[in-house]
Amino acid sequence: MKFVSQEFISPKRLLGGLEISLLELRNLGLHINQVYLDQMAESWDGSYDPGSQSDDSHYFERLRVEPIYDAFVCPLTKQVMRDPVTLENGQTFEREAIEKWFKECKESGRELVCPLTQKELKSTDLNPSIALRNTIEEWTARNEAVQLDMACRSLNLGSPESDVMHSLKYIQYMCHKSRSNKHVVRNADLIPMIVEMLKSTSRRVRCIALETLQTVVEDDADNKAIVAEGDTVRTIVKFLSHEQSIEREEAVSLLLELSKSEALCEKIGSINGAILILVGMTSSKSENLSTVEKADKTLENLEKCENNVRQMAENGRLKPLLNQILEGPPETKLSMASYLGELVLNNDVKVLVARAVGSSLINIMRSGNVQSREAALKALNQISSYEASAKVLIEAGILPPLVKDLFTVGSNQLPMRLKEVSATILSNVVNSGNDFDLIPVGPDHQTLVSEDIVQNLLHLISNTGPAIECKLLQVLVGLTSSPSTVLNVVAAIKSSGAIISLVQFIEAPQRDLRVASIKLLQNVSPHMGEELADALRGTAGQLGSLFKVVAENVGITEEQAAAVGLLAELPERDLGLTRQMLDEGAFPLIISIVVKIRQGEIRGARFMTPFLEGLVRVLARVTFVLAEEPDAVKLSREHNLAALFIELLQSNGLDNVQMVSAMALENLSQESKNLTRLPELPPPTFCASIFSCLSKQPVITGLCRLHRGTCSLKDSFCLLEGQAVEKLVALLDHTNEKVVEAALAAISTLLDDGVAIEQGVAVLCVAEGIRPIIEVLLEKRTENLRRRAVWAVERLLRTEDIAYDVSGDPNVSTALVDAFQHADYRTRQIAERALKHVDKIPNFSGIFPNMG
Repeated sequence: MKFVSQEFISPKRLLGGLEISLLELRNLGLHINQVYLDQMAESWDGSYDPGSQSDDSHYFERLRVEPIYDAFVCPLTKQVMRDPVTLENGQTFEREAIEKWFKECKESGRELVCPLTQKELKSTDLNPSIALRNTIEEWTARNEAVQLDMACRSLNLGSPESDVMHSLKYIQYMCHKSRSNKHVVRNADLIPMIVEMLKSTSRRVRCIALETLQTVVEDDADNKAIVAEGDTVRTIVKFLSHEQSIEREEAVSLLLELSKSEALCEKIGSINGAILILVGMTSSKSENLSTVEKADKTLENLEKCENNVRQMAENGRLKPLLNQILEGPPETKLSMASYLGELVLNNDVKVLVARAVGSSLINIMRSGNVQSREAALKALNQISSYEASAKVLIEAGILPPLVKDLFTVGSNQLPMRLKEVSATILSNVVNSGNDFDLIPVGPDHQTLVSEDIVQNLLHLISNTGPAIECKLLQVLVGLTSSPSTVLNVVAAIKSSGAIISLVQFIEAPQRDLRVASIKLLQNVSPHMGEELADALRGTAGQLGSLFKVVAENVGITEEQAAAVGLLAELPERDLGLTRQMLDEGAFPLIISIVVKIRQGEIRGARFMTPFLEGLVRVLARVTFVLAEEPDAVKLSREHNLAALFIELLQSNGLDNVQMVSAMALENLSQESKNLTRLPELPPPTFCASIFSCLSKQPVITGLCRLHRGTCSLKDSFCLLEGQAVEKLVALLDHTNEKVVEAALAAISTLLDDGVAIEQGVAVLCVAEGIRPIIEVLLEKRTENLRRRAVWAVERLLRTEDIAYDVSGDPNVSTALVDAFQHADYRTRQIAERALKHVDKIPNFSGIFPNMG
């Protein structure tokens, strides 16, 4: 594009018939001393700004189709005048410039003079030079029209880059110069041409085109509407994802301007990814601050459209949606609350939302119509599913209206589908772990664990559909998971006789319902084991259903872990229940699962530990009925339970498994003396019966030195085999005192009455178990451990060599004396005997009667 400046236009043609002569033009300043004018221009402070013209503007001012005349130029500013005025001496200046000159003269106290002639002026009156102004305007219009036409011809993708850029810059200059020129640009159909330049292969052209569009549409609704036609907005949005930051900056600046039009907000938001990218830019640490601010302001403008607010919320910018819930009109509050209930929020956001609008949603839930309450309930359901946000809602007072909604019947009751949502929220809230025995929920200061409230929940559970039943059972699961509230719930269940109906849910076809009921029963079983056993015992089938759940070959699920946990909590010495399990073949099933877990055939990360612990506890109940139930002995022999429990002693990291295994081995070992086959001795001969000197005891080999009979690990459960003693001794150093206590109890069966105690001591010596037992005594970790340790040490001290060695250890003596003085009655008796073994108490000074 070439801007012509050489063509000469005659003054008469230029003036267009106006009554002004060449001589008058000269009088207006054509022959002013140029050097003097330059000095005056240099003295000007530069603060005069006709139209905020840039360097490009000055460039375009110099590109003239018609030559510029000196009369058009202000001597002070050296620029073409827009509002020429004449002084009393006939000199013409730009109005703003000469007014500034007068002001400076007055402020500095200088004499009021003409800036050109330096002669005193009697008046500051300014006479508008209308004819000159009209001439300048016509001259300017002709120049601009021709240059604009040339710019139009250059705006195509085939033009040289420099021409296109000059054309775009000229259009910017025109729009900056006069707002009315934006209409000229629109009427000349230049806007589609500028948009076309966005497709240029030149990044510089694309950037200038974006910049030009911003200038063209600024404060002009009509031009914005034209830009929004077709796919232009989509094209602009694409620039937001460009790697070049300059293009992104120009694109977001243009979108900011377009977003000021409410009509275009929906258009911008409808572009796929537009709001997502803008939200991302506001949180970006790589963008410059100006771009971030513009993106943020653009989003603020887009908030005028509800669909945009929803998109922002979906993409993590929730504040606009929350503001609408707090401050919007009723229909908007309803719409936004409904949408909030559909959003998937991360946990941190749930807390922020609960703090921002929790109270407002609760108020809507209290007093709104059914439609509003539904929207509020769904939103509260969403944000209550995280423990921290649920606690915020509790503080905001969500519990009383929730309970009221659940229990209200009649014309004011909620539809069943909304009661289900209320039950879900209550379940979420209760499982947050608060002290619900301290939070009032009823008019008479009842709490969630008040007997009448719990009984109402139990009544609802028995008289509603599976979905609500499941949620209400989960409420009770939450309440029974806390030591401070479980007893209240247990009392209500007992008083209402609800255990029978609760047990029936074990056979429910809905998995979630089964899981909730099983978990509830597991939680209450330590406090009502007998009632549970009675309910499960018999032909109803619930016990078998629990084992079917355990046997499911689906990995290890929460339901399986809960089911086996419930079975593990049932009274272990309930002979009738154990017999029923034996009859139903439950124990071989348990054994096979334990073996598969040990062999790695069954895997599961989350529920593996509680599942295996429960299985071992269920299996161990067989060992509690060995004396009364021959089938239990048979099962233990057939499956070599003693060997399995010995293996389980090495389940490092699973304290409960080790503890229960040691307890089972104690039970098995206690029965060994009853299961050992004693040798049958031949009857003495006639002579030997008369003359004892002729009798000779037969020598029988292969007998167990502890039980004095034929023993084996599999058949008589003798711990002398299978390295059981060594493994039990190793557990005496365990950090968990319950494991230590169970291990010590199992070891003590080697020193019990009915066995060869001296041989048991010898076995412990070989297994290096003497010192660990003494260390348990010295540590005094719990009263139970001290009681067991004192008993075992007394048995050990019956061996003279051990008594002699221990008598020199003052720590042992001190521990025994402490037990003798402060322990329970039985333990003090045993401690006294132990002290006699080490000669700390004379045999003739027994304080307590001999216990034998």
